[in-house]
Amino acid sequence: MKTVSELLKAKPTRVVAVKPEDSVLDAIKVLARENIGAAIVMVGDRLAGIFSERDYTRKVILNGRSSDTTRVEEIMTSSVVVVSPRTHCRECMALMTEKNIRHLPVVDQGRVIGMVSIRDIVGDIIADQDFTIEQLEHYISGQ
Repeated sequence: MKTVSELLKAKPTRVVAVKPEDSVLDAIKVLARENIGAAIVMVGDRLAGIFSERDYTRKVILNGRSSDTTRVEEIMTSSVVVVSPRTHCRECMALMTEKNIRHLPVVDQGRVIGMVSIRDIVGDIIADQDFTIEQLEHYISGQ
């Protein structure tokens, strides 16, 4: 089972961030341009929250708010669960399941270095299981 650090090596090295004062419309455009479901909200180099499609649908659209006048800070999730680069993928899966979240910012020595999603974690778990199955098949067949 991989660590978060190993997962991040397989992803583009970038932290997609928006600012609390950005409009929700601008933040949604960032998500669309980057083809992602969530962005980290940063004030300078400090993690302030996370903004996700889920925040948008539940706190803007369903409440009849306007995307161009609502600010990210009004709807972002400010109580953010984070992991370190040394966290194992199974721990991430347990956290995501327990907290009902899909994205985990990765923080190392107080600095945001990336984010992992449920897709990253599930992909790693599937790859790990495929490897185990292949090894067992070779063992059973004597190859």
